[in-house]
Amino acid sequence: MTEQAVNYDDVKRYRLDPDREQELVNSGGECTFIWANKAGHPLGVTTAYVPVDGKIWMTATRERVRIKAIARDGRSSIVITSKGTPMGGGKTVTYKGHTVIHDDQKTKLWMYGLLAAGMQQEARQDKDNAFTSGIDPAMFIRFLDTPERIVLEFTPEMSIPFDGDKMAEGTAQAYAEFAAEDAKK
Repeated sequence: MTEQAVNYDDVKRYRLDPDREQELVNSGGECTFIWANKAGHPLGVTTAYVPVDGKIWMTATRERVRIKAIARDGRSSIVITSKGTPMGGGKTVTYKGHTVIHDDQKTKLWMYGLLAAGMQQEARQDKDNAFTSGIDPAMFIRFLDTPERIVLEFTPEMSIPFDGDKMAEGTAQAYAEFAAEDAKK
């Protein structure tokens, strides 16, 4: 049984186990990618990603503000949530790391193929999703493959994982005790 907590001040004990973290990364499909602008202000966008060998791969066009920012400073962050995955809500991981921009055709086509395959798999699992329904991988790649498009390779250097299931287990007894005390009032 998990050690019981009486408040949410210290959530370090509710870390995702490494295998659950990997499950989250493999099933998420979308992340929030965060960078800093020239003034140092953090900005983020939710985008599709593909995890390969411990790295997170994304794509965008050169004119996006985030590409110019990453070209200046590759320090970045990614947040992945379990909401909408088979894991259910309440699990997250935040990564601090560095992002590198790739614009060679070999890397771009490799990543587009992985992204298209992932979207095709999503279409089979969620037939009501208009975004992926009826996707033709070759046509999807054709739409992506333009001279303006690049690929981002994010390498995590530190993680902050959280497991809401552990939090629920770790506070269940205290919840019951608080409810019993409140019922006596």
